[in-house]
Amino acid sequence: MQFIIDKLEKHQKFFDKISKNIYLMAIKDGFLAAMPIILFSSVFIMLTNIPPLFHVNLPVGLNDWFNKIYNYTMGFVGFYVAGTTARALTGSMNQRIKGSRFINATSTQMASMAGFMMLAISQTKSGAFVGDYFGTKGILSAFVSAFITVLVYKFCVEKDITIKMPKEVPGTISQVFRDVFPFSFSIIIMGLLDVGVRAWLNVPFSEMIATLIAPIFKGAESYVGMAFIWFLIPLFWFMGIHGPSIVKPAITAALYGNTTANLDLFKAGNFPFHSLTENFGNFVGELGGTGATFVVPFIFMFLMKSKQLKAIGKASFIPVMFAVNEPLLFGAPIILNPYFFIPFVLAPVVNVVIGKFFIDVLGMRGFMYILSWAIPGPIGAFFDTNFQPISLVLMVLLLVLDTLIYLPFCRAYDATLVKEEAENLEKEEAEDTDGVALAGSSTGSSTTATPEVATEDTDSNDKVSDPSDITKLDHQIRVLVLCAGGGTSEQLANALTDGAKKYNVPIIASAGAYGSHRDILPNFDLVVLAPQVRIYYDDLKADTDRLGIQLVATKGQQYIALTRDSKKALDFVMENLKKNNEETTSDPATSND
Repeated sequence: MQFIIDKLEKHQKFFDKISKNIYLMAIKDGFLAAMPIILFSSVFIMLTNIPPLFHVNLPVGLNDWFNKIYNYTMGFVGFYVAGTTARALTGSMNQRIKGSRFINATSTQMASMAGFMMLAISQTKSGAFVGDYFGTKGILSAFVSAFITVLVYKFCVEKDITIKMPKEVPGTISQVFRDVFPFSFSIIIMGLLDVGVRAWLNVPFSEMIATLIAPIFKGAESYVGMAFIWFLIPLFWFMGIHGPSIVKPAITAALYGNTTANLDLFKAGNFPFHSLTENFGNFVGELGGTGATFVVPFIFMFLMKSKQLKAIGKASFIPVMFAVNEPLLFGAPIILNPYFFIPFVLAPVVNVVIGKFFIDVLGMRGFMYILSWAIPGPIGAFFDTNFQPISLVLMVLLLVLDTLIYLPFCRAYDATLVKEEAENLEKEEAEDTDGVALAGSSTGSSTTATPEVATEDTDSNDKVSDPSDITKLDHQIRVLVLCAGGGTSEQLANALTDGAKKYNVPIIASAGAYGSHRDILPNFDLVVLAPQVRIYYDDLKADTDRLGIQLVATKGQQYIALTRDSKKALDFVMENLKKNNEETTSDPATSND
């Protein structure tokens, strides 16, 4: 197993490069920005489908109103994602443009949304918009529109193709005129694409691209395809690279499109047969987080002997139930631990293959709602199949199988830790014995002396380090913690908030997801990167340096320790503030000499 890990580590720079690809990041971040719309709309479609299960018929007007809310939110998600993806890509592109010029993110967002309408929507002679590509069916067109738009803007900015205004004209007015050419070029290109495809195939661009990509998505939804997808996701994570960020953007259109298709099939009285959906991945392939780790904390708590694993199990079982498994991944650790390589990549594969079998053969409905990934897997699966009992049978089976997969490897790792703990205990006892002997001989007395015990300041655990020794906080410090999805960062932000209240330190902490941070970044003084996004350190530093914000990245076990101890978390922030203060003071460029 170590041989395999060594081979993978040799290619880690290549995998890092993939994970930092700005187009994949834009797809991920664009969908992340649209998630409030998606989750909100799912509530209302559930309200129209759940009451009839309990023989409750809603008033027709109320039911129509729920459907209207759903259609005007989820039904337009392709339109919204065109804008959010363009905005996310603009942020990454601005980091790569040299000089003082930049791309206007608001303008690219509007241009991309307008371009999406050109690619996805038809118009009747009376001027009415028609077509069913406003929503998830038009996602691919949304990405095409976003990418073309930002590339056109980048070209115009770098070549200085613009309407130049006199210096006396205010900057905001000048920016409007600077955006006229790139906006116009973007829309014209999208319009020409639309005209060309319609003249060739007599269908909208969205329909053409959906037809071309369908065989790929169909292959991805096969047993082999799904097994491969949920093999790659934990494989990347095992190397410390956030797997979902690399793999899922490539299949995002299928994940959300199939979910909507399942719902449409169900509402029409047909069987929702698609297995490749967003929440199928969340609740089945990633049951308890990447690596299908739902059962691992319970194995640690009840079946292991080492103190370390029991402690990790107790500390991580609640977060893992809600699919936040970084405390387990970095605490055990599982990441880059040869003992866990096989179960970590095998359990998700087994889960998705069996889950697909339940849909294809045993009649379990494909998942038809888009629910939060943080819902515990068994509950989420039950909801997402519209309360189908067989989904609970699947969950019980997966939990049993995942336990059987992980258990032998956990036992092997546990045996090494038990041995290490016994050796450490013997060493400590030997050191204590030597200390007693030395104390007795130094007095010249044959009487055994009691070893001197170092006294501790009784207040050491009740107050944070003296701010005067670290840095004087004469104003409020705002800290932003970033992780991949916002779950892990919330843990550290909460620890900092608790510590600030307990020790009366003027620090406010907030949590966020990398990619959706750009608009809020100027509001903070310090940014802390969680381990799974530390590979973006250099990219983010370009922004934080420009804004005068301090940036610090954390490592796995260090981060987990900070989330569990509010004093440690607070000291960590204070020490970094002190370090930054000292560097600023000693830097000739920033001194007042």
